[in-house]
Amino acid sequence: MATTADFRNGMCLDIDGQYYFIVEFLHVKPGKGPAFVRTKLRNVTTGRILDKTWSSGVKVEEVRIERRPYQFLYKDDMGYNFMHPETFEQVTIPGEGIDGVQFLKEGDMVEANVHAGSETILTCELPAHVTLRVTYTEPGVKGDTATNALKPATVETGAEVRVPLFIGEGELIEIDTRDGSYIGRVKE
Repeated sequence: MATTADFRNGMCLDIDGQYYFIVEFLHVKPGKGPAFVRTKLRNVTTGRILDKTWSSGVKVEEVRIERRPYQFLYKDDMGYNFMHPETFEQVTIPGEGIDGVQFLKEGDMVEANVHAGSETILTCELPAHVTLRVTYTEPGVKGDTATNALKPATVETGAEVRVPLFIGEGELIEIDTRDGSYIGRVKE
């Protein structure tokens, strides 16, 4: 019998001095032999996925992680500067620690995973979808609305995304920050 669960950054483990989020786990109780746990772990700093199997009953060290909201203020030579909206505490996070950093604009709210013991920010995530204005794209041609063709467009953060041919400069579009894909137009 087997059970599975998906934690989505819920539980964090300390394995050999590295922090890993449990992406998924599978508890297996075979007919013969001892039970074991098969896991997929995501390294907090590198983002790489690691497959690891443990015998049932093995103790691993859990790291207490808190999710906290932060508001993006500005970028400088040190990194990206954020402020906690309740305590007004300001922190700087390097760009490598922010998922979807190319879609970050001033005033945006993010969720940070903070190591509760050391108050260190481990990762920072933008919302799954953001609305941005197109600042440059080639003009569309009349009749281009029926095809699935895409063209490059630059948004207000400087990131380049692929949009349908009918999207023009100045339009608001919704973007998936996880993969940079176009979702749709936003009415003003």
